[in-house]
Amino acid sequence: QVQLVESGGGLVQAGGSLRLSCAASGRTVYMGWFRQAPGKEREFVAAISWTGGTDYADSVKGRFTISRDIAKNTVYLQMNSLKPEDTAVYYCNAGSSRVLVTTNPPYWGQGTQVTVSS
Repeated sequence: QVQLVESGGGLVQAGGSLRLSCAASGRTVYMGWFRQAPGKEREFVAAISWTGGTDYADSVKGRFTISRDIAKNTVYLQMNSLKPEDTAVYYCNAGSSRVLVTTNPPYWGQGTQVTVSS
């Protein structure tokens, strides 16, 4: 069983930056982030493998960077050049494969709110 705890959300002005963290307990191969904006479905944001390979949604490429600290079993999401449309609850997730963690992760954190004001 994997437990995930996010931190780092908050309120920021458009163009600003935030860094989200997610600490995992238990073995994780792939870790990533989804987000859910008000009235919308959850969508994939980014994922990273044990070896450091990454995937990003087109909407965040060039602005967001995912990284992980294997020793701490923690994944980070550095979000730069934030836009109001990035406002959402961000969920950390984990899974045993790239397909799972980018489409239907089995493990989820509780979510952290990110609000970008215009």
